[in-house]
Amino acid sequence: MKRLTTLFVLSLLILSCKKEVKGLIVEKAMVVSAREEASKIGADILKKGGNAFDAMVATELALAVAYPYAGNIGGGGFMVYRKNDGEIGALDYREKAPLAAHETMYLDSLGNVIKNKSTLGATAVGVPGTVAGVYAAHKRFGKLPIEEIIQPVIELAKRGVVVTKKQEKRIKKYQPNFPKANKDEILFDKQWKAGDTIKYNALATTLTRIQKNGRDEFYKGETAKKLAAFLQDNGGYVTEEDLAKYEAKWRTPITFNYDNLRLISMSPPSSGGICLAQIMNAVEPYNLHELGHNTVKSIQVITEAERRAYADRSFFLGDPDFVEIPVETLISKEYTKDRMNNFSFEKPTKSSEVSHGNIQMVESDETTHYSIVDQFGNAVSVTTTLNGAYGSKLYCTELGFFLNNEMDDFSSKPGVPNMFGLIGAEANKIVPEKRMLSSMTPTIVEKEGNLYLVVGTPGGSTIITSVLQTILNVHEYNMGMQEAINQPRFHHQWLPDVIKMEPNSFDPKVKDKLKSLGYELDETNSPVIGKVEGIMVLPNGKLEGGADPRGDDKAVGF
Repeated sequence: MKRLTTLFVLSLLILSCKKEVKGLIVEKAMVVSAREEASKIGADILKKGGNAFDAMVATELALAVAYPYAGNIGGGGFMVYRKNDGEIGALDYREKAPLAAHETMYLDSLGNVIKNKSTLGATAVGVPGTVAGVYAAHKRFGKLPIEEIIQPVIELAKRGVVVTKKQEKRIKKYQPNFPKANKDEILFDKQWKAGDTIKYNALATTLTRIQKNGRDEFYKGETAKKLAAFLQDNGGYVTEEDLAKYEAKWRTPITFNYDNLRLISMSPPSSGGICLAQIMNAVEPYNLHELGHNTVKSIQVITEAERRAYADRSFFLGDPDFVEIPVETLISKEYTKDRMNNFSFEKPTKSSEVSHGNIQMVESDETTHYSIVDQFGNAVSVTTTLNGAYGSKLYCTELGFFLNNEMDDFSSKPGVPNMFGLIGAEANKIVPEKRMLSSMTPTIVEKEGNLYLVVGTPGGSTIITSVLQTILNVHEYNMGMQEAINQPRFHHQWLPDVIKMEPNSFDPKVKDKLKSLGYELDETNSPVIGKVEGIMVLPNGKLEGGADPRGDDKAVGF
């Protein structure tokens, strides 16, 4: 009896020592982003009485300074919002193809894709949308004067940003590509070390002009003229006319239900919301909670759902202003049920046997996401990108920022994979002024009619699956926000027919069983699958922020 009592006491001690993973918990408002500097500037705007949309402007522009790897004014993005009265909406400020763009612009005389033309240098650049996006959001919903919101960002650029260890590694990794895209030496050619401070004086000057002259400074003013001349001088396609014609566009988000949750996610030209709906519809009939977290069977169910959703993505999805998309059918539970009819726990479905299996396309991992909930109960989920790391690697020294290589997200040649291995079809072919397909999945979740989660992530084609697994970790496995984000992740995108897994993170027995069933696993090329930023509204009304430990990400709130 005494031995049993001792064992009981020991087990209680072990249980009490199990560290509960919690993110930052605050009472009123929070910003979670890829850099502390940006989260802090966003949170400071909220403290001044600004709302989530004011903080969106501040955070977005601060990321252009603090996180040039993906934060930008030379790229574009998507915002999904939910106001405190339940109103929802979406803003599309995705880049567009220039007027000179055409279907075969990245092919040689034999019809083969020309290496690097859609990824490196001025020929890869789409018309940027970020400045139009922040101004559109502020014009409709902002409270504070935009000049006041931009001021701390200008000060940050002048003061400079301290290089982190991870940033030092990133700069070093991509430095060999900078001379290939730029005629002259750029700021990032220097051997920056952790602890150094990089000052962005040229960007501060550009932001000051935008602060003074507004949105049109970037699209019709001195900045537009300089940017167009720079791109033309470097052999690019974007002209002053392209910049002058650019507009951000308000969209209706994709909404669907899963158990007692309602999900609000991005609509085309992002594939995020539709794919997320398809995958969640497919897994809903299975009791994932009982199957267990990251077990063989739960991985099988999710993988097979992902396989089918990504096959549809490549075939049906593109810019809704140019192609007809059967949205209602794709996100219906009946359609997904039919798609899962041939799923079996006994063996994988071959991707070659899933329809539209004859094409493949890819999209960059180097995006960034931020989530905001303000003290008034408004929420925004925003994903923004240059596409590749430092975009096209082309840096305008005079204006102080990198340009995107977003043109690679079109199907340069239907059936040929893009730089992320994603396959594209006719729906995503290049047309002047068309927006390219994206995987960005900024998402807001309601539970029983109330705000519950604000989530999103970078990660190219893995964005959708990272958002999915984070939501499932909270809902099916009762995890908190930070704990849900910390979990190892896996990914399947139809083609190539492999399950990508974060290395050394999954149970070896689970991996062995999956292999014995016929699944091919790949732990080599996926050291990071997504860097999720999330906020959860706790039962007591407080907010828990989750910042992904895979990066320098940080939650700041009050």
